[in-house]
Amino acid sequence: MKPETWAPHVTVAAVIERDGRFLVVEEQTSAGLRLNQPAGHLEAGETLAEAVVRETLEETAHPFAPDALVGVYMTHFAQPDSNGTTYLRFTFCGAVGAPEQRALDPDIVRTLWMSAAELRACPERHRTPLVMRCIDDYLAGRRFPLDFVHTHSVGPPR
Repeated sequence: MKPETWAPHVTVAAVIERDGRFLVVEEQTSAGLRLNQPAGHLEAGETLAEAVVRETLEETAHPFAPDALVGVYMTHFAQPDSNGTTYLRFTFCGAVGAPEQRALDPDIVRTLWMSAAELRACPERHRTPLVMRCIDDYLAGRRFPLDFVHTHSVGPPR
């Protein structure tokens, strides 16, 4: 039997604040309706910044302009009969423009603007503990310049 190959899932998320409220999505998950930042998986050929711009637009209909990296987070979910699943999340902050007329991703029920206090009051509704951790890090002033994350593109082998 071939051993299981382990690889982390690379994800991106956006912390977006306007007038003391944060843009979050309410999404349908296997555990029911949950709150999350606009977030999703890095796709082949994308930079991390391109991925967070795309995911934010797909999940909120708002164009997103990242201006800093808030942090990098690793979470491991244990699963019976496997190595579990590890997520490596790159969280950016920035600003959004007016929403576009477009359909949201199928699992997104709606977007909401919530204060940190409102989010802190309902941790059982968060998709993961990272929802509040990322907001707390943002509120604490954690910011790394976008060039902190370097993308090195390599052409075809010679």
